[in-house]
Amino acid sequence: MKILYTNFHRGDGGGHTTYILSLARELGSEHEIVIAAPRGSRLFESAAVLPGVRTMQHEFKGGLLKTLLGIRCLRAFLRREQFDIIHVNGAADHRACMFALIGSGTWRPVLVYSQHSDRLSRSVGALARAKLATDHVICVCDHSRKKLVDSYFSGCRLHVIRNGVDLDRFVPPSREERLAAKRCWIPTHLAGRLVVGSNAGTAAYKNWLDMVEAVSLLPSVLRSQIVILIAGVLPSDAQRARVEALNLRNSVVFTGLLDDVRSCLAALDVGFVVSSEIETISFACREMMAMGIPVIVSDAGGLPENVENGHDGWIVPIRDPQAIASVLTKVLESPTDLVSMGQRARQKAVQEFSIGSFVSSTQEVYQRGKVSPKSSTWIVRPD
Repeated sequence: MKILYTNFHRGDGGGHTTYILSLARELGSEHEIVIAAPRGSRLFESAAVLPGVRTMQHEFKGGLLKTLLGIRCLRAFLRREQFDIIHVNGAADHRACMFALIGSGTWRPVLVYSQHSDRLSRSVGALARAKLATDHVICVCDHSRKKLVDSYFSGCRLHVIRNGVDLDRFVPPSREERLAAKRCWIPTHLAGRLVVGSNAGTAAYKNWLDMVEAVSLLPSVLRSQIVILIAGVLPSDAQRARVEALNLRNSVVFTGLLDDVRSCLAALDVGFVVSSEIETISFACREMMAMGIPVIVSDAGGLPENVENGHDGWIVPIRDPQAIASVLTKVLESPTDLVSMGQRARQKAVQEFSIGSFVSSTQEVYQRGKVSPKSSTWIVRPD
């Protein structure tokens, strides 16, 4: 098959970028893969060096004139390339592809839309995309599917395919690797503390400051036993000011954006993703669990679908630092429990987070709606 992946993000792109790159890496040897994204984005730059993958620079967002010129350019590109599958990953790129395909004649690609966020639009544009330019919707968790059933996309074929993790890359570190990672990331004056961290990023909705506040609520004897390690875009001045106000500046370490988060994750004893909105299944949570790290998650979106509370992680209410503090207290009281919980987290990842299952299930969706090259007749396998 000839497959086009699109995404509108100009910067890091978070889970969208990880999602598309994972599919491109795995399917590139079997299919012809093209990725369209803004030049300079992490997706575009990373895709440009993938063997066998082509890239197309395209801005999916902009003013009216820029948008119209972009659609014209995209239309010419799509007609020239004649893709079998166009897999869109956000409203902006979905909308652009919809307009670019108007008047495409007998050639008709299969349009697959992945719903990556918890937000669903009730706009006329969303209605048009659902009715005119969506054949299949991939829901990355059960939570997303339940919401989509009550949306404009309810008439499309909905498939639950949870994000997969490369279990050969994200593996539990050895004792020596863990110690080396702690020496690398944790300042000497904080050595020996419980390392609680996340690679989910510093966006406001990720609520990483709730973890900082949770630590601030602990008695001083417990608070002095914890260091927080955060990977992702460096925090804003306002976020730093909040850390200062909680008197924890010397207990929070920021790594900045990392090309490879594994060395940072190897330093963690406990992970966390405590988002309050938008969140679905979270690559970050699954990567940490794959590395044998029990994770504290909020009950937002699909996050609870990753964890069995008290078994391989913990589930806390949204925006509840006190609940997080209670978990941290229990961890500090019984730190040896982290070993068995981490083992169970890895076992869960092996059983349920396989990238092979993720890719093969996605490929099955493509095959269910493959269009004949000589006509616009659908060749559909029953769901």
